[in-house]
Amino acid sequence: MIEKNFKNLEEQIQIFLHKGMIINDQKYAEKVLLRENYFFINGYRHLFLKSHDDRSFKDGTTFEEMYSLFLFDRSFRNIIFKYLLVIENNLKSITSYQLSKKYGYREKDYLKEKNFTRAPEKQAQLNDLLRKMKRQIRVNGSQHSATLHYVSNYGYIPLWILVKVLSFGIVSEMFSILKPEDQKDIAEIYDIDPEIFIVYLPILANYRNLCAHEDILYENRTQKAIEDTVFHQLLKIEKKDDEYVYGKNDLFALIIIMKQMLLADDFKNMTHELDNVIETLNYNLHTITINKVLDRMGFPSNWQDLAKMERSKDFEK
Repeated sequence: MIEKNFKNLEEQIQIFLHKGMIINDQKYAEKVLLRENYFFINGYRHLFLKSHDDRSFKDGTTFEEMYSLFLFDRSFRNIIFKYLLVIENNLKSITSYQLSKKYGYREKDYLKEKNFTRAPEKQAQLNDLLRKMKRQIRVNGSQHSATLHYVSNYGYIPLWILVKVLSFGIVSEMFSILKPEDQKDIAEIYDIDPEIFIVYLPILANYRNLCAHEDILYENRTQKAIEDTVFHQLLKIEKKDDEYVYGKNDLFALIIIMKQMLLADDFKNMTHELDNVIETLNYNLHTITINKVLDRMGFPSNWQDLAKMERSKDFEK
């Protein structure tokens, strides 16, 4: 096995220079590499390489240009993260309200097995999830201020408080094991089919974790593609082999999901913020075009039109 030896800042610069990158200010580049990490910045090199076989940089590629893509992804990721947290909070509020109204507000009531699906293939998942939720009650009962307040004053933790300490992943998984009628009651608030909702939630949870850990966002691909939506059709997204080329398992697929999950004004605000950071990147690019970046993200050229499109049902009214 080949070992990766430590490289000091000057040696890291030399690697870039050897591959044809232009370093206009070495001291600046070293400061950036010290703060941001060579490995993370180098992860944004792919669009600037000459080809899959020729791993040297395109003529004229500068350190500042590649760093601008790194900063763009950070800004884009922060915006997406902010609105994913809105979706997470909304989902937790809606779910806890619907279930508490039907099954009660004490954990001994709402965590009964009979409140969930009885499908045989889901029983192992159900038992595991109930253990996770009960563990969160034990762990956070005396550590989180909200849960501590309820335990100390009332002797129980209502679901609308418990969801504050449950991860998006657990809430997503909980939806998948609800009774069909409960899934329907929650999903129809968003005007989304429950089966499609089941696909959307883990995608949202995975992106939420990706953003929280500052992984590369712009070229991320999901394992599972989303179903075709009316938005694919309205945007007139190109098809290849009868499949849409954008908005299926790329970052734009996430944007389409968020379109259906956010209130209209929130989505418009998000689109405006995203457009601003795209324009900033466009100003800083010279070796590659912004269209090359958007293509990598799965964004059609008319992606902003998504904010103007109406949904079949306005759940905020």
